Amino acid sequence: MEHHPTPRQIPVVVLAGFLGSGKTTLLNHLLHRSGGSRIGAIVNDFGAIEIDAMAVAGALGDSTVSLGNGCLCCAVDAGELDVYLARLTAPGTGVDVVVIEASGLAEPQELVRMLLASEHPGIVYGGLVEVVDAAEFDDTRAEHPEIDRHLALADLVVVNKLDRAAEGGERVLGLVRSLSDRGAAVVPATYGRVDPEFLFDCRPTAERIGQLSFDDLHDHHDGDGEGDVHEGHLHTAYDSLSFATAQPLDPRRLMGFLDSRPEGLYRIKGYVDFGPYDPGNRYAVHAVGRFLRFYPEPWGRGEERLTQLVLIGSGIDADALRKELEACTDDAPHADEHGMWGVLRYVQGLAEGPGDEPAGEYEA
Repeated sequence: MEHHPTPRQIPVVVLAGFLGSGKTTLLNHLLHRSGGSRIGAIVNDFGAIEIDAMAVAGALGDSTVSLGNGCLCCAVDAGELDVYLARLTAPGTGVDVVVIEASGLAEPQELVRMLLASEHPGIVYGGLVEVVDAAEFDDTRAEHPEIDRHLALADLVVVNKLDRAAEGGERVLGLVRSLSDRGAAVVPATYGRVDPEFLFDCRPTAERIGQLSFDDLHDHHDGDGEGDVHEGHLHTAYDSLSFATAQPLDPRRLMGFLDSRPEGLYRIKGYVDFGPYDPGNRYAVHAVGRFLRFYPEPWGRGEERLTQLVLIGSGIDADALRKELEACTDDAPHADEHGMWGVLRYVQGLAEGPGDEPAGEYEA
């Protein structure tokens, strides 16, 4: 089985949520704590973003597109959106990920459809993040009952402002999880602080030779002001598991593992060797909540063939997950000709036909 390698594509993450949920705060947090990655932003109101954060984001060129003319899903069509994305993802900008901060009244499903309809070859849909205000969730739901539908579409839900919610927000967290019953990751947060690794792969700051990153500047000011309290301890609430094996994985077993991944497992990333099922390619895997994508990439000449995965979550049983992954290994010398079908459902360009609903875009 042969596939053409997928060219490098920049993920585009949609950040949605009703007015006051904390989207802008979360975006500012990502800009401050990008892990060395360079974020391009499309926002509805330029003035809603901190000037210093935007100045850093645009330090090497125009990395921000400002739309002040209403909801993005109503103001532009897929073709116009491609123009903005082309500006942000041009090689000279050095952007690694694009975040679209939607208007508080935007329709997330339409934004997702616009991205899936994009004809820009340099971008790929990176998932829908829905932000909710834990303290005002009941009132928001009463005023905007469509929030239930938004939560059902989300790949990751950030339950923000937990510090202001009654009883620590446990009731709201449970309710949101019940409304996100198709497997979305539900992440608790205050001040919009979530680990950027939940949304995209962070580049080490060291890769940015010659550029003073905002991470470098911000580290000198940790603890200054209320918004910085514990800012440097993002990873303390999360668990991670690293898994590596020289044995190929069986694609059916791996899909069974991915389909049954537990609540609290927010992020999976890495590379998979499927051995005889596709000897010419390794498969980069990217999962956020229920969003899942595979990207076939050719093996390098003489490259050691390994499966290497990192799993990030909260309250996960690392030992149990490791055993489940070990059970996915298979040293059989021959491949079942249909064995890769489940994986290929989540490879861009192979999942859908003309006019079909993309099979692997919304859920795993």
